[in-house]
Amino acid sequence: MKNSNANTKLILLHSPIQKSAAVSPHRVFLFFFIALFTLAFSLTIFTTTSFSTSATPSLSTAASSSLHSSVTAALLHYASAVNSTVHHMSSTELSLIASALHSCRSSPCRLLVFGLTHESLLWHSLNIDGHTVFLDESEYLVSSFERSHPEIEAYDVQYSTKVKKMADLLSLAKSHIGDECRPVQNLLFSDCKLAINDMPNHIYDLTWDVILIDGPRGYFPDAPGRMAPIFTAAVLARSRKIGGKTHVFVHEIERDVESLFSDEFLCDENLVETVDSLGHFVVEKEEHNDGKKSGFCKNPTSSSPLSSGEDDD
Repeated sequence: MKNSNANTKLILLHSPIQKSAAVSPHRVFLFFFIALFTLAFSLTIFTTTSFSTSATPSLSTAASSSLHSSVTAALLHYASAVNSTVHHMSSTELSLIASALHSCRSSPCRLLVFGLTHESLLWHSLNIDGHTVFLDESEYLVSSFERSHPEIEAYDVQYSTKVKKMADLLSLAKSHIGDECRPVQNLLFSDCKLAINDMPNHIYDLTWDVILIDGPRGYFPDAPGRMAPIFTAAVLARSRKIGGKTHVFVHEIERDVESLFSDEFLCDENLVETVDSLGHFVVEKEEHNDGKKSGFCKNPTSSSPLSSGEDDD
């Protein structure tokens, strides 16, 4: 008899492995870290987008507002600190005109400039929200300037005057103060020899707050001189359609033409200050006087147009 235990197999039964045992603490920490990072990243994107959207209107508002004082100062410095071989205004002269534009009470502020010069772009920039018009004797220069700067409004003006004729022109104008060369009139239809009546019509219809006379040329006998611009500015200021005052600036006022014609038509009682070579006048609107007024000034000047402009020793 065989031993029945010889072929008997021992089968051991074990309990199943518990795969649902507790998760490792390291894995829990990693999961938490990833979730936190995702949340933070989402909040960052949302916050940045919201800030950009809200900041856009304020940037647009800043761009449309007037120039910041620091920008103005930089522009003034740039215009006065160029190569000395280029004729330009001094820093104090530029600041005086900039101040008048800054304190302009009209909106838009209207600036009329006789002469295209080194400072032309500066005047346009300082009056960026206003209306600026340039007038120059050179048709070529006006055309070239407009091609380079299409945003600029400029016109050419033909002058029939000459510096060497200033004595005759002044005498003739004074003899017609009560009629053709009266202080208050529509220059578009004026017969006065000093009146500029070939400007675009809308220039006569507008009320100018600031007028700058820095042209035409006047440094040699056959040059047009600034007799007509000074007379025209004096009449425009007194004939303005809206009441108030006009700031008139005359550059190189130490020269004979500029000094004598400013005394005669802009008047000493209207002279606010003289800074370097720039004369600053403030002229008030006047009512039509039917030719009864004897002159432009309360105290007419007795200066001779033939004087050299130098003081006697």
